[in-house]
Amino acid sequence: MKSEDTPFEGGPMDGRVLPVLLGPTGQPPKTYRIPVPDAAGGPPTVLVYRRVPRGHGGRLGLPRGWKYEYDPEGRAAGRPRWPWSKPGTAPDRKRGDADG
Repeated sequence: MKSEDTPFEGGPMDGRVLPVLLGPTGQPPKTYRIPVPDAAGGPPTVLVYRRVPRGHGGRLGLPRGWKYEYDPEGRAAGRPRWPWSKPGTAPDRKRGDADG
C-alpha cells in the first residue's frame, strides 16, 4: 500500500510528520484517531485529527496536499448528508410559534 508523509498541527502531535496510508482514491482518511494508553491502566484516550487541505494552487483550485488539525472535542464523523435528510442541529419549531 502507498503512504504519504502528512504533518499534524495542534494538540499533542503538533509539529510531527507521520506516514499515513492512502486509500484507493490516493487520499488519506478524513479522520485520524490515535489511541493513547492510560498510565493508570484505565481506558485509553483517543486523539482525533481532521484532514484539511494544506493549500490550494493553480487555476483549478485543487488541494496541493493534506494535513491533519487537532479536534479537541473529538466529535463523531457523523452520518452521510443526503439531500432528503433532516438537519440534525437545528431545533424543531412548533406549528404555532410566532416569528419574532
